[in-house]
Amino acid sequence: MSQQIAIQPISAQAFAPFGEVIEVAGEPDKIINQGQCGRYHDRASLDFVEGRAGVSLFNANPRPLPYTLELVERHPEGSQLFIPMTEHPFLVIVAKDELGTPGRPLAFETKAGQAINFHRGTWHGVLTPLHAPGLFAVVDRIGEGANLEEHWFDTPFVVARPG
Repeated sequence: MSQQIAIQPISAQAFAPFGEVIEVAGEPDKIINQGQCGRYHDRASLDFVEGRAGVSLFNANPRPLPYTLELVERHPEGSQLFIPMTEHPFLVIVAKDELGTPGRPLAFETKAGQAINFHRGTWHGVLTPLHAPGLFAVVDRIGEGANLEEHWFDTPFVVARPG
């Protein structure tokens, strides 16, 4: 038997306990490049315990909905920023920490033009593009030591759009 999770649109406020939604919103902080570019400055809080920030490219297979969620993971040594390299939305699954294990997950769907940054130590689902190609630039910690914890749910969750 599985448990149901309804996907909700992502918003900065709803996602704040888990990280940041990175997007062009409001007026730019600065106008640069001879007045032709609005700069939305310093939108993600990168947080690493030792090591350094690195940029990697991920090419993930798209997942169909409804999606069966069996596993979440977290990175205790660093934040993780996902920047889609296509215009397609993607699924973001997160859970609050409850004494070292994940609580009930939440599922969000991004809009075109949005990226997300998970806070260090946030339980989250694996990269879940909904369309091909699932190409992302990822900024995360590069360094020595283990930076991955996984949690497999005893009972999987089924993630779907409401209705």
